Amino acid sequence: MSSILLKLSVLVCLSVLSSAAQDFDFFYFVLQWPGSYCDTKQSCCYPTTGKPAADFGIHGLWPNYKDGSYPSNCDSSNPFDRTKITDLASSMQKNWPTLACPSGDGMTFWSHEWDKHGTCSESILDQHGYFKTTLDLKKQVNLLQALQSAGIQPNGDTYSLSSIKSTIQQSIGYNPWIECNTDESGNSQLYQIYLCVDTSASNLIECPVFPHGKCASEIVFPSF
Repeated sequence: MSSILLKLSVLVCLSVLSSAAQDFDFFYFVLQWPGSYCDTKQSCCYPTTGKPAADFGIHGLWPNYKDGSYPSNCDSSNPFDRTKITDLASSMQKNWPTLACPSGDGMTFWSHEWDKHGTCSESILDQHGYFKTTLDLKKQVNLLQALQSAGIQPNGDTYSLSSIKSTIQQSIGYNPWIECNTDESGNSQLYQIYLCVDTSASNLIECPVFPHGKCASEIVFPSF
């Protein structure tokens, strides 16, 4: 009897640990400007499906905690399965393109995003739901259109960081966080835009916490 109780106790503890590992406070929804990925020393490779459109592409949907930390790789027993997103593949190639070298069809990139981040949202989203929800979030926001309407063009010109932030805030109603990288000449440039989403993965919210890092007060918006 004591052996059975011990086994049950272990199972309960494992279950608690597993559910705790999948608990989180909000998502970062991260969009990436391809021109800023490709003009660095690292450079880039276009997908095997062709050069992506000159638009912000999805980087990922990442569960996070309010203290700034985040869970990762929460369920190795549920790895990425490409057969579960067959109906989404063409939309993902358009809106969630890979730019890593060597050239690929996106599956390696998406597998990484699911295994590292998606598995930590399993209490809310299954694999298909994770990718479908992320694609739906992109439909909710058109950051390029908002910036262009304000005269902020991806043409290699320099713009104030404050004007980029305020334009996005006015468009979506919430403050973004901007991540910069540097081009081959060392210029600070618009790289990624972080928006925050509630735990249902359906509503934009004010970010409880922003990532670390900072941009220059004037940054380049490169062409692609």
